[in-house]
Amino acid sequence: MIRKPIIHKKTVVAKSRLFRIEALDLEFSNGEKRTFERLARGNSTGAVLIVPMLDSTTVLLVREYAAGVDRYELGLPKGKIDDGESPLVAANRELKEEVGYGARELTMITSLSIAPAYLEHMTNIILAEGLYPEKLVGDEPEELEVVPWKLDDLGRLFAQGECTEARSIAALYLIRDYLSDANDNTVNLSNTGNN
Repeated sequence: MIRKPIIHKKTVVAKSRLFRIEALDLEFSNGEKRTFERLARGNSTGAVLIVPMLDSTTVLLVREYAAGVDRYELGLPKGKIDDGESPLVAANRELKEEVGYGARELTMITSLSIAPAYLEHMTNIILAEGLYPEKLVGDEPEELEVVPWKLDDLGRLFAQGECTEARSIAALYLIRDYLSDANDNTVNLSNTGNN
């Protein structure tokens, strides 16, 4: 197995209110030395991306302004994990703030990186089921539009070009497969009784 590079030095080369860029002086196992830059995590303990299921086939998406691409995007609700919060508590809070629902059942599905060569950031994908109406005041500058969408119609969603965020796309496919597998297992278990 290849040994990870040794980090000889970390230097902050730029910093803003939200971001910190670090230069890493690295030495690889073959003796090669390089300096890599990365967007560091900062004070954040990570983020959550929630897949809220209104029923077994309908996910709730939100339409919000995305400054990076200067347009409104349709995607899944998301946000940072506040100090002292677990990913599941953060997911339920963000769900209430952005969608106006809480969840009786929250399941951690996986964690995804975005661009691991450059970003230290990880996003926890959380399935939210058993939704009930509850609204909390969030930090969004405007009310988000909530859009119900059928999981079996993801092709049309992506073809419209309004949902382009890789994390949302990956999470929607992961949840569609996860729920399909869960339903298959339920059917298989119910068919194993004595005849």
